[in-house]
This record gives sequence, structure tokens and C-alpha cells, in this order.
Amino acid sequence: MSRQLQSADFQGAEFYCIALGSNRMSAEHGDPRANVRAAMLALQRLGSLERASDIVETEPLGPSRRRFANAAILLRCDLDPPRLLAELKAIERYFGRRRGRRWGERVIDLDIIMWSGGAYRNAALMIPHPAFRIRSFVLKPAAQIAAEWRDPATGLSVRQLLLRHNHPKPLDRAPRTL
Repeated sequence: MSRQLQSADFQGAEFYCIALGSNRMSAEHGDPRANVRAAMLALQRLGSLERASDIVETEPLGPSRRRFANAAILLRCDLDPPRLLAELKAIERYFGRRRGRRWGERVIDLDIIMWSGGAYRNAALMIPHPAFRIRSFVLKPAAQIAAEWRDPATGLSVRQLLLRHNHPKPLDRAPRTL
């Protein structure tokens, strides 16, 4: 296993943790796992793919009935967050993704989860991704490639967020009255 990501690794370049997901067949690539692998190759044209997680099969979120293939990559590139988002959307369109129902079936879904620059927000983009902390299909692959990367909003590492997700604390009970 490769060494863990450290703060010093971020010097001199932009690093992004990107989540990938697919739950539809495509004529060009095949099944969802093949779509994720092909998207990883497409992302390499944007920079250097430093690490890639395993591709895991997960239950759908929302109304979709098909299982997803999910993964995460660590991408090193020179793009700022808005430009990277534009490139990710272009790759999604190239793969045949169409805007539609939220959480519906898709050939490929690419989301910026975290960025070495910390937090970022504009009208179209929020980094860290607002829901990544509660999604095991994002946390598990991200923990494989960047377990010690800290969430700028909570200060917790990806590993800690995954542990909290997998083992939530029980709700505090109100004191019993006599």
C-alpha cells in the first residue's frame, strides 16, 4: 500500500479528490465498472492521476433501482475549481450523461469531493462536496486513497469520517424523571 497523503504533498500543485459513479450500461464502454474505468482514463488528460481506489458496487441512492459502481481518484492538475468542474461536466456529456431526474440512472457521475486549497464556494460549486460526509459510497473509496486528508469544514480526516459513518454514536437519552 502506498504511503498516506501528507500536507507537504500539496505543495506546488492542485490536488482534487474526485468521486466517480455509474449505474448504466453504455454502448461504447459496457457495464458500469467499465464506464468508471474509462472515466478514469479520460480524467488523465486533465492532469496526473496520482491514486485510484478500487471500484466498489453499492446500493442506489434515491429512486434508481440499479446498483452503482463507485470509485475515487486523486487528481493532480493545474486547473482551478470552476475550470475543473467545467471539464468534469464535459466528460459527463461525452459519456452520454443528460440532465434529468436527481439521483436517476447515469452512465457517469463525476463530483469534486475535496481540494488541496481547502474550502471553495460559488453559485455552481461547493468544496468540500456538501454530502460526502454521509455517503459511504464516497467515503470508502476516498479512504483508500486519501485516508489522512482532512475535511476543512470539520477538521476530521477521511478515515475518521468513515469511522463515524460506520459506527455512529447512539443518541443521548434524556435523563429519566422520577
